Amino acid sequence: MNFQDGRSHAFRLRVPEPIDQVFAWHRRPGALARLLAPWQPVRIGQEAGDLRSGTTLLRFPAGRTWVAQHLPEEYVEGRRFVDRLDSRPFVVPIAWRHEHDFSELDSSGHSGGTEVVDRVTTSLPEALLRPMFAYRRRQLADDLAAHRLAASSPRLTVAVTGSSGLVGGALVPFLTTGGHRVIRLVRRDPTAPDEARWDPGSPDPAALEGVDAVVHLAGQGLFGRFTDRHKELIRSSRVEPTRLLARAAAQAGVPVFVSSSAIGFYGADGGDERLGEDSPPGAGFLAEVVEAWEDAARSGASMRAVQVRTGIVQSPRGGALRLQRPLFAAGLGGRQGSGEQWLSWIAIDDLVDVFHRALVDDRLNGPVNAVAPQPVRQREYAAVLGRALRRPAVLPTPGAAPAVLLGAEGARELAAASQHVVPAKLTDLGHRFRFPDLEPALRHLLGTARAPDCLNS
Repeated sequence: MNFQDGRSHAFRLRVPEPIDQVFAWHRRPGALARLLAPWQPVRIGQEAGDLRSGTTLLRFPAGRTWVAQHLPEEYVEGRRFVDRLDSRPFVVPIAWRHEHDFSELDSSGHSGGTEVVDRVTTSLPEALLRPMFAYRRRQLADDLAAHRLAASSPRLTVAVTGSSGLVGGALVPFLTTGGHRVIRLVRRDPTAPDEARWDPGSPDPAALEGVDAVVHLAGQGLFGRFTDRHKELIRSSRVEPTRLLARAAAQAGVPVFVSSSAIGFYGADGGDERLGEDSPPGAGFLAEVVEAWEDAARSGASMRAVQVRTGIVQSPRGGALRLQRPLFAAGLGGRQGSGEQWLSWIAIDDLVDVFHRALVDDRLNGPVNAVAPQPVRQREYAAVLGRALRRPAVLPTPGAAPAVLLGAEGARELAAASQHVVPAKLTDLGHRFRFPDLEPALRHLLGTARAPDCLNS
C-alpha cells in the first residue's frame, strides 16, 4: 500500500496520569474494546496481544475483515507503537497507518501527566476520523479518571456471569484495562484461560476459590411478548440461579457479591414521586420478580451484597436505543404515548462505573439506583435523540405498536412505564457521573459530539 496516497491527521489528548500508567492501560486486554466506536458496524475478532508485533482483526458486515499488523521496528517501549492495515477490507483499497505516541508532560520539574498523540495516515476522509477520535479521547480520559479514583484499592480477581452481554461486554474490558483479573463464568465447557464453567442449577464453589468478588449479570432478556412462558423464563433465569450462585460464593469465601437488578422494582407507574432506594416496591409482574431477585442476591449472609438497580441503559449496541436508533435516523421517530412518562436512563459507561464502585467501595451495600441524576420525560427523550441524530422527531409512536411486540402487559410494564428514580446513595457519596445530562451522552454514543480539531493535515 502506498501511504503517500493518504493524508496525515493527528489528534492530541492530555491526561493527568503518569506516562507508565497510560501506556500500561493501552497494552492490557480490553483496550481496543473500550476505544471502539459503538455506532460503527464492527466487532473485534482478535485483539493484539502484543503492542510490539501483535495482530488486530476486526470484522465488518458481509464477511469483510480488517487486519492491522503492529510494526516492531517502530515500537519504543513505554513511548510508541504503530499499526498498519495489511488487508483489503472494502471494495475500494484504502491506506491506514496509525502511530500512537506518548510523551511526559513536565510541570516545574515534576510529572505533569501524559500527552497522547494519535497520528493517522490514511486515504479515508477526515470527516470519518473526527467522531472516532472524539469518542476515543473521551473514553480514555474518563476510564483513566475512574481508575484514578480507585487507585488506593487493590487489584481484584472478579468472576463475572453474563460477560458477553451488553453490560458485561463493557464492564469486563474496563476491569482488565484497569489491571483487574476477570474470570468469565460460562455455561459451556471453557475454551479460554480466563473462563470457568458455571452451571446455573448447581454452581460449584470450587470455581470461585481465590475470587475477590462476583458480578452476576446473567438473565433472560426482558424484550418479547409477555406470554406465560416468557414471564417464567424471566423469573426462572434470575431468582433461583442468583440464590444458588450467592450461596456458592459465600461458601467459597468470596467477600463481595454484586448483582444486576432493575428499577422495575418500583412498579410501572410511579407517578411524579422521586423514588430512592428506600422507596417501597411497586406492583406488577416485574416488581415482584425484582423483589424476589434481590432477596436471592442476599442469600450469602457473610458477604457484602450490592444490587445494582439499573435504569434504561443507553448504548447503540443493545437495549432500547439499539431498537429506536434506525427509526429515528430515518426521521420517523417521536414520543411514545402521551410522552409524559418519566424515563430514568443511564449511559452504558456510567453503569460500568457504578458496578466498579460497587466492587471497590465498602460503603455501598444493598440496593443502589444506577440512573443518571437527571431523568427526563419521554417526549424530551425523543426530542433529544432526534437532535443527536440530526433528524426531526415529530411522529408519535402509535399507542398500539408496543402492544403488538410486547403484549398488553409487556407494553404497560416496559414501553409505557413511568419511574422518576433518583440515585440517592450515589449522590450522598459524591459520585461523579460521566454524563449527568442526556444530550451529551447520546451525542458521545452516536458519534455526533463535537469532534476534535486535527493538529495537522
